[in-house]
Amino acid sequence: MTDRFRFSISATDGRSRLGTIHMQRGEIRTPAFMPVGTAATVKAMKPESVRAAGADIILGNTYHLMLRPGAERVARLGGLHSFMNWDRPILTDSGGYQVMSLSELTRMSEDGVEFQSHLDGSRHMLTPERSMEIQRLLGSDIVMAFDECTKNGATRDEALESMERSMRWAKRSRGGFDSGEEHAARSALFGIQQGALDPDIRAASAEALIDIGFDGYAIGGLAVGEGQEAMFGVLDYAPDQLPQDKPRYLMGVGKPDDLVGAVERGVDMFDCVLPSRSGRNGQAFTADGALNIRNARFAEDLEPLDSECPCPVCQTYSRAYLHHLIKAKEILGAMLMTEHNIAWYQALMANMRSAIGEGRFAAFASAFRSRYLG
Repeated sequence: MTDRFRFSISATDGRSRLGTIHMQRGEIRTPAFMPVGTAATVKAMKPESVRAAGADIILGNTYHLMLRPGAERVARLGGLHSFMNWDRPILTDSGGYQVMSLSELTRMSEDGVEFQSHLDGSRHMLTPERSMEIQRLLGSDIVMAFDECTKNGATRDEALESMERSMRWAKRSRGGFDSGEEHAARSALFGIQQGALDPDIRAASAEALIDIGFDGYAIGGLAVGEGQEAMFGVLDYAPDQLPQDKPRYLMGVGKPDDLVGAVERGVDMFDCVLPSRSGRNGQAFTADGALNIRNARFAEDLEPLDSECPCPVCQTYSRAYLHHLIKAKEILGAMLMTEHNIAWYQALMANMRSAIGEGRFAAFASAFRSRYLG
């Protein structure tokens, strides 16, 4: 039988790790970047184009799919993979981030979080058990424990209280996940470390998660406004607080230089809306830094977005044409810019994997920063 979930590390270079997650729907090469398909779509891209760009796994969101089209409906239609024509692994965020990001629409208790829908005002109760049920109905391959994403700027007491609640919810998530025996037999459950910027609180969180036992461990509560220096300060110790033989997932990150710095510090998995959102807004990522295609200097520029990028967009279309499409607000502009960014991010991850495997990651990271950050 194909592996339910297995993580193998084939090489290390400093703290960076080259690995593979083995699952029934396919292998995930790590370090891995997961394009975000919040509502069962990576915006402006067909699923087959996301796969062609090099992605092994995508991310969906429990909260948003709960509201529309509804988890029960997705289940009746054959599950999320069939529904959106994606036959490889899907990780689903539990809805915990929305506890923070939509805090003005929520009411929290020990039982869970009551949300007022941002779509129609209807009320929905999301508990650890309901989050597990929704992710089971969706058919998620990697299920995330339900947690509270601690807000940036929380006091130590607030961070401690938030973390302890998340650990109680993590234990309930474990129970809810295990109760769906058929789904649990072919999927995986990740716990989420919290603790803001406090190393002691994060250590306690890691200890609690390890005691419960998970297939992988996420580092949560970062990329919420603390800045790169503070984030890297946490990543200097947080990955090492988690099991060495399990994948470590940094949630919601990030910019290309964030990814390189986090891989240097031992992180294996990432997700972020940045490449797709930036593409829709006319920003392209290149080896020489981000490029705003709206700029007038590109109106007659026949060069590709990135002359070193092998993606179909760079092989076919000029900056001048993309400038025109974005300025004219043509849908094709958002599609092509997003396709390039997703492919560019995947190429960055592939280059990091090669560098780790060849024992030259430090040199790669230095050269990347020198050029990308200019």
